[in-house]
Amino acid sequence: MTRVFSGVKPTGHLTLGNYLGAMRQWAAVDQHRSDALFCVVDLHALTVDHDPARVRRLSRQSASLLLAAGLDPGLCTVFVQSHVDEHARLAYVLECVATDGEMRRMIQYKEKAARERERGGSVRLSLLTYPVLMAADILAYGTDEVPVGHDQTQHVELARDLAVRFNQRYGHTFVVPRATNPAVAARVMNLQEPASKMGKSDDVGPGIVYLLDEPDVVRKKVMRAVTDSGREVVYDREERPGLANLLEILAACVGGGPAALAEAYDSYGALKKDTAEAVVEVLRPVQRRHQELCADPGYVEGVLREGAEKARGMARPTVDAAYRAIGLLPPVNAAR
Repeated sequence: MTRVFSGVKPTGHLTLGNYLGAMRQWAAVDQHRSDALFCVVDLHALTVDHDPARVRRLSRQSASLLLAAGLDPGLCTVFVQSHVDEHARLAYVLECVATDGEMRRMIQYKEKAARERERGGSVRLSLLTYPVLMAADILAYGTDEVPVGHDQTQHVELARDLAVRFNQRYGHTFVVPRATNPAVAARVMNLQEPASKMGKSDDVGPGIVYLLDEPDVVRKKVMRAVTDSGREVVYDREERPGLANLLEILAACVGGGPAALAEAYDSYGALKKDTAEAVVEVLRPVQRRHQELCADPGYVEGVLREGAEKARGMARPTVDAAYRAIGLLPPVNAAR
């Protein structure tokens, strides 16, 4: 079967964008058609200033929400990145294959480093090198496909480049992965700033709908969404980005195309009301299941423990092969 790997970073509460753009696809399609692994990539949350207790809390919450969204441990592997040592082991080996220039060309590094400097903070080395850790996440499992948003495609391309380079220099070791982008709602935008992605790293803001927002909170945020000048309801991503974002969210929730849905409305208010109710209904079963999982933490812990064991068994042969290929001696007790 095709092997799929993807993950969520516990830097903030998961959002409607995470669900419509990725998690729903993982549950409805990817775990059924492939040998799929889904990971809470907690090591990536350490690349910026953070509260350790908050990272742990968000890691548990993210794992629970992955399960609440429909991931079935009987069909896929759900685990936490730091529970599988092979990620960090392989990351260093790949750092010895990557170049400084490749890291500094990463768009997300440039943007995040600039924001950190503007705040007067220092840029951690891990922020520069984390795309190599992401490549290790992918390559350790012989991944064929990586379902990601468009903003992460560059990182998958790096993983491809490192796999090809390693294979050419040291012998065939890694599967060369490819990125896959969802066709609908791949990038849900901020309701107040439709030029910006609805990012979970933003702690507050009326433009971000979180998966655990109460229904009335969701309605308030959608009803206050920024629209555009003019009264006609039309779908135009370039000229009417706020309106287009609402139509794309509605389309992702109820089906159909944004342009076709626009024809049914003659006012922004009616569109906002229907979009708000559609979002509330989409989130309702996720929130209900999340409440059930919170009441049974032992179940979630068991899923993560078994998932890590399974993931470790899948990754270790590839990582051990990479160590041998690049010239490292095997442990003495393993030599024969």
